[in-house]
Amino acid sequence: MRPKPQAPSAQALTIGAALQGSAPLARLREALRDSAARFEAIRPAIPRLLQAHVKPGPVDADGWSLLAANAAVAAKLRQLGPHFETLLREGGWTNCKVRIKVVTA
Repeated sequence: MRPKPQAPSAQALTIGAALQGSAPLARLREALRDSAARFEAIRPAIPRLLQAHVKPGPVDADGWSLLAANAAVAAKLRQLGPHFETLLREGGWTNCKVRIKVVTA
């Protein structure tokens, strides 16, 4: 017999409230925003046919990752890496190292 689903308690938090109330989650949200902003800064430099195959990845102390759908896309992105880093520096980011990683779904 399956247990009955319980109604949400009055103490349930929205995702937004949880993100704002937790320092680790707030840092995660800020890292996601930073990654998205970097991606928007370089998006015009990504060839149009490749854009659907590239996603922003994590930002850490060593740099930022772009996630490529396959090795061919990754190879082209690696060629464009120095240009991406220049665009990021011009956009005001100091940690501009761009890594390319292949991620298969």
